Amino acid sequence: MNTETILYEVADGVAKITLNRPDKLNSFTVQMHGELAEAIKAARTDESVRCLLITGAGRGFCAGQDLGDRAVSPGGEAPDLAESLEKRYNPLIRSIADLEMPVICAVNGVAAGAGANLAFACDIVLAARSASFIQAFCKIGLVPDSGGTWSLPRLVGPARAAALMLTGEKVPADKAADWGMIWKAVDDEALAEEAEALAKHLATQPTAGLALIKRALKETWTNTLDQQLNLERDLQSLAGRTRDYQEGVDAFMNKRQPAFVGK
Repeated sequence: MNTETILYEVADGVAKITLNRPDKLNSFTVQMHGELAEAIKAARTDESVRCLLITGAGRGFCAGQDLGDRAVSPGGEAPDLAESLEKRYNPLIRSIADLEMPVICAVNGVAAGAGANLAFACDIVLAARSASFIQAFCKIGLVPDSGGTWSLPRLVGPARAAALMLTGEKVPADKAADWGMIWKAVDDEALAEEAEALAKHLATQPTAGLALIKRALKETWTNTLDQQLNLERDLQSLAGRTRDYQEGVDAFMNKRQPAFVGK
């Protein structure tokens, strides 16, 4: 893939996307949005890919929108930020949420604004201990976007979400892990190795079943208990018909390592 603002590579069943504007803390531009969309599409359509890993180059994960890419001046014509969300940020978040494979985010440095909410859209988030998360929108008079007003209250509760969004207070990685905002914080030097090991592990697992788990978790926020019980019944019916379920049971009964194929 010929890209300038991201790096894309596939190995061992894992597609790895690295945001690659380190001099700008990997902040979003129109070009980066386009290249990121193409990379996610490539991962979705590549049958060899069974897990996606997203990380950043340099000392930051993603500082959100590059304000220089849509600069405004006092008294000038106001930009249509709704257009930016509708054409770029919202499709990005939806494309990650709809992926039928595990999505891991390795936050290697500051994750601010849309960068933080990009991380929260992923299934499992690991962060370097030096990393931090900031809902920076309030500092320039904007509303949190990229799914942040949906994901953050569900991760940390409404009280903490409100305070973080109204004050823009920085949350260090260790506190983010304690609050349930992310899965865990790891030593900086161990982040890349641990994230890649986790991605490779998940790529060997029964990913058709993992996709159904993702669906169940997604729908639980709008379902009643009865609806969720019915959904579990229906998804279990699908899971029980997969080749991987047969393989898993056979491997368990015969005391051998399973060889899952994701179907």
